[in-house]
Amino acid sequence: MKNVLIFDTTLRDGEQALQRALSRREKIVIAKQLAKLNVDVIEAGFPISSPEDFKSVETIAKEIQGPIICGLSRAVEKDIDACASALKHAKRPRIHTFLATSDIHMEKKFRKTQEQVVEMAVQAVTYARRFCDDVEFSCEDAGRTSLELLYHIVESVIKAGATTVNIPDTVGYTVPSEFGTIIKNVFNNVPNIDKTVVSVHCHNDLGLAVSNSLAAVQAGARQVECTMNGLGERAGNAALEEIVMILGTRQKLLNLSTNIKTQELYPSSKLVSRICNVSVQQNKAVIGKNAFSHSSGIHQDGVLKEKSTYEIMSPQTIGREDKTFNLTGRSGRHVIKHRLEKLGYAPGYYDLDKIYDSFLALADKKGQVFDDDLELLMEADAFSSEDTFNLCHLQVSSGLNIIPNAALKIDRNGNVIQESATGDGPVDACFNAIDRACGISAKIEEYTIVANPGGRMAVGTVNLIADYNGRKIHGVGFSTDIIEASAHAYLNAINKIERLIEIDKFKNGNNEG
Repeated sequence: MKNVLIFDTTLRDGEQALQRALSRREKIVIAKQLAKLNVDVIEAGFPISSPEDFKSVETIAKEIQGPIICGLSRAVEKDIDACASALKHAKRPRIHTFLATSDIHMEKKFRKTQEQVVEMAVQAVTYARRFCDDVEFSCEDAGRTSLELLYHIVESVIKAGATTVNIPDTVGYTVPSEFGTIIKNVFNNVPNIDKTVVSVHCHNDLGLAVSNSLAAVQAGARQVECTMNGLGERAGNAALEEIVMILGTRQKLLNLSTNIKTQELYPSSKLVSRICNVSVQQNKAVIGKNAFSHSSGIHQDGVLKEKSTYEIMSPQTIGREDKTFNLTGRSGRHVIKHRLEKLGYAPGYYDLDKIYDSFLALADKKGQVFDDDLELLMEADAFSSEDTFNLCHLQVSSGLNIIPNAALKIDRNGNVIQESATGDGPVDACFNAIDRACGISAKIEEYTIVANPGGRMAVGTVNLIADYNGRKIHGVGFSTDIIEASAHAYLNAINKIERLIEIDKFKNGNNEG
């Protein structure tokens, strides 16, 4: 089994795609998680670019143990000096210096000849080796560099002391067969290539970053430069989680492995998404919300019988909980039966055909059906659908230097209850006051606001998912006042919980009888 090194550049290339620079504290938090993920190299930043970036790299070099800590520099002495200074406390430092090698960059950006570029590269590597035994050199835009020049410059920088040589597809131009051939040609035409690690750094402009990286490692590359969630310049970089899980899932075919602790992939993705304020698309491979969801009745049936029918990897492998069955109009009877059993309804307690017909009718109306919907369908004949709790009055105060407070009145079957509460914000204060008035509390897991068309007086829709003793409860509220809409949504969920409590009492009574 051959090992592929994972070089994470989320804090450098990934940050370049963000609307704001990450703070030093934010970078430290991400770097600690990357160390926990067990990446081989953390590219902590570009020290010469700003005093704050220098301090971030310096702090990471001091505090992070385990991975190699790398700083980026152009092929000029002042950049290399900054890198060396920022990395002086690192136990395993690496200076990563780069220079563009394609004709378009040499002619239009540098206005240098090929020999001048080779000389600059050699000088940069030689100078960097004064400070650090681990030096990486990148041939920027290697995907569009002439092969003869690529061979020449790679051989030259290895002679100068480069321990890693990076062949980047900087603009995401190549296709896998082409990029794989470039890597093969480098191995076949650079006589001292065995004295270095060949690395690749692929961008996703044509959606081929992961495919190109895979083609490269199949051709002999042993380091992949990538980012969590595929963050990076323009369309991003190769996604770390995809590279790792391809190599892990197809290990027998590829005979390749990594040192990554895959159970930390999902936590790492969530952390990076939150700190960088870049959401992950729901259908994103490996770590998207829907990556382990099954909506098709045929798929759900197959997974219930044997997971491997429709799952090539388990969610637990990447640190996620078990699969999710989205209950929609495409779901079959077997999934409804399975979900009801999970909710505590024995098979003989209900007529599956009848409940399934009711389920389909409801799914056609609202799209996705939740646990509370299923249970209310089960007891529709035994209990009224009228709400126990109704909001009569709501007053909220909030602002700068004001503790958020909510005062409300709730009608409970004709009995008006008045309560007030504070919170972290006006919505939280509302929810706390509702908890007090109703004597029921649930944990909010998801909360979304959608403004329907209508200008300044648009009606806001609040959807939330609450957890009550392991049950997922959906609440929805509408109002031109988003605080009021939030209160209605939570109260909607609380009313469902109240009915579920009564249902439980009814079931327990029947069981005892």
